[in-house]
Amino acid sequence: MNRRELIAGLGTAGAIGLAGCLGVAGVDEHTATAVGVEKEARRETGYEQSEPEELVIEESVGAMGYSEDVIVTNYLVEHEKTVDMGPLGDQRAAVFIVLSTPQISVVGQQVNPVEDKSTKELVELVASNYDGLSNAQHETDEEVSIMDSSVTESVFVADAEFDGQEVEVNLHVTEAVKTADDLVVSIGVYPRELGRQERENIKTLMEAISVDVDVYTDNEDAADDDGNEADDGEDEGEGGDDEDSGIGV
Repeated sequence: MNRRELIAGLGTAGAIGLAGCLGVAGVDEHTATAVGVEKEARRETGYEQSEPEELVIEESVGAMGYSEDVIVTNYLVEHEKTVDMGPLGDQRAAVFIVLSTPQISVVGQQVNPVEDKSTKELVELVASNYDGLSNAQHETDEEVSIMDSSVTESVFVADAEFDGQEVEVNLHVTEAVKTADDLVVSIGVYPRELGRQERENIKTLMEAISVDVDVYTDNEDAADDDGNEADDGEDEGEGGDDEDSGIGV
């Protein structure tokens, strides 16, 4: 299951709708800011931050005989954790994503479709744009506090492909949270059998999302001390794995 393709599918689907609105309005480019998770929460949960990744969507749109290229730049900040998957061994199969996408207002109206989507609609959007996730079934809802906003966090049970095998996973998705300029959605995924531990870890990470984290320099996680990752053997022992071989989004 290629998590970058999956999230790119979410970004693409949302940005296509956004691009149409921007083209009509004559707004041709907008860029989000990468958003991360506070270092203490990463250390506590054992998740390591990866380098931020741009998801650039470029669409040619037209209206009333006029056509232009619309560019929307989203950012994805991924956090991974090595977990025991039984017969499959230790794998980077627990993943937490922070996705930021631009807030765009046209004549006072927000036109980014991500803002008004429910968690169910976000999951449907992901599933419709990526074949590696199937049979997503809603399990629970609860409120979570992200950057001083209370939003819905939903947990879904889904099937994901991992090294050619089907694995049941828990998929956590939040509604979009507004920052000054962007919309932020968080997504967590891990093998369902690890739910007792990872469910709380995902909540901890969600509550520690912050626009104040410098995602380009503040990425020295617990690998630099004797914290959880050292106990799990996540660093050197797993360094040779293909980063897209794990479960995740």
